[in-house]
Amino acid sequence: MLVVAALVIGMVFAGPLAYVVIQNVREGADLADIVWSEDTAGPLVRSLLLASVVSLTSALIGTVLAWTVVRTDIRGRSLWKVVAPLPLVFPSFVGATALISGFATGGLLEQLVEPLGVGSLPELSGFRGAWFVLTLFTYPYVYLPVAARLRHLPAAPEESARLLGRRPLQVFTSVVLPQSLTAISAGALLVFLYTISDFGAVQLLRYDTLTRAIFANQLANRATSFGLALLLGIVAIVVVAGERALIRRDPPTSGRNRSRALQIPLGPLRGPVTVAVGAFFLVALVGPAASLLHWLIRGLSSERSRGATAVDVDGLWSAVVNTVWVSIAAAVVTVAVVLPVAYLNARYRSRTGTAANALVVSGFALPGVVIGLAFVFWVLSTDLFVSFYQTLPLLVLAYVIHFGAQATGASGVAVGAIPPHLDDAARTLGAGRLRRFTTIELPIMAPGLGAAGGLVLLSVMKELPATLFLAPIGFDTLATRIWSAMETVSYAQAGLDSLVLLAVSGLLTWLLVIRAAEHLD
Repeated sequence: MLVVAALVIGMVFAGPLAYVVIQNVREGADLADIVWSEDTAGPLVRSLLLASVVSLTSALIGTVLAWTVVRTDIRGRSLWKVVAPLPLVFPSFVGATALISGFATGGLLEQLVEPLGVGSLPELSGFRGAWFVLTLFTYPYVYLPVAARLRHLPAAPEESARLLGRRPLQVFTSVVLPQSLTAISAGALLVFLYTISDFGAVQLLRYDTLTRAIFANQLANRATSFGLALLLGIVAIVVVAGERALIRRDPPTSGRNRSRALQIPLGPLRGPVTVAVGAFFLVALVGPAASLLHWLIRGLSSERSRGATAVDVDGLWSAVVNTVWVSIAAAVVTVAVVLPVAYLNARYRSRTGTAANALVVSGFALPGVVIGLAFVFWVLSTDLFVSFYQTLPLLVLAYVIHFGAQATGASGVAVGAIPPHLDDAARTLGAGRLRRFTTIELPIMAPGLGAAGGLVLLSVMKELPATLFLAPIGFDTLATRIWSAMETVSYAQAGLDSLVLLAVSGLLTWLLVIRAAEHLD
């Protein structure tokens, strides 16, 4: 049954990629010529370079931060647990714009450091700018699954290592890290795919990647545009296959800590580590938020009703409600849909599961505008489904397919945390499949599934292209309001809507992800 379910799920998730293939055939695109042309080779290499560097940096930051927040006695742990995932909610174009304006001449950052005698700040652009911005806003893809894994690792191996005289750092590198590699690789894979499909940040930072080439050729040369989109899908499948092959070499890790996770005392390093974590969040979260607040304050202090400093709260509450409920619905449905694939990959390591997982992940590598166009194409070309165009079920389905990859990795880690002997014991005692799932497996998986749902929830809240294409008329979200404000250069309005988005995301993250995980502890 799992194999059949995975095949059906893979076919559904293959829809956007199939659309790209069909358009390549219709446009008569020669993929070989497109790949080896001088106009493509450069952006492709730059995309792969940026994605590799960002994923490595995010893996390092996300892992260290998760271990510090979950497993040490750092000051303000409750605050850092809420704050750590929040940079993920910034739309890339909003985060990049906020940081660019902060670093610009006369910007907020220059005003703050000028009294200290600091000269002109470096320009935020090119490869270094794209690496800096995307790392700040994507490390939560690694942090969330790793934190969920660390919270429920079996304590016995760590206690044994400590009793044998190993220091905390040695215990981390020899015991904790090997058991967390699956979660780290799953998060790093998401960062890689997000980076190669991102358009907003690289466009603003003037770094020529494959997505910029796709958008540049969208109207002038459709054959090239769809050829490049197909190339992105192929890269995603190759990367996923490579990641799965590496994971297959490692023995599966399972188990759940029956007590609270071991807490490592930092001792004299407690103060410096707290300061370092606070400084990081000052750059990753407070800085962009302060820039948005700067725009808002200028707008509120202005009497202009139009232009960059205008602020309008009409429709804001409706957008908040729409954003919250559609994000929660998409997160729940996504986790439920990808769970069979996660079971096949984590418990049985099935080749069918690997193939289905590759198709699931391919949807995340395609730009959001391609996902939106694919759904419009499939719905309007089929009489049976044309009535679903611009309806909420279709919008939620688009979110599921676009962000399913974010749930598969964390869900696989959650499935891998189930001790096999518990299931065997329950089966011996006569418990059926459904009873074992609801009473044993689901409670153990819940923190990991919560992390998976949290990733999807935060991403849906900022999703723009699919929402613009498929949302019902009049269905505004905070992301669409921010985009409209940016299009009309209403920076104060964009600042207000972005800060509301950040506040709502923080509240939902605490209620649905962090608080639920702590309750399960």
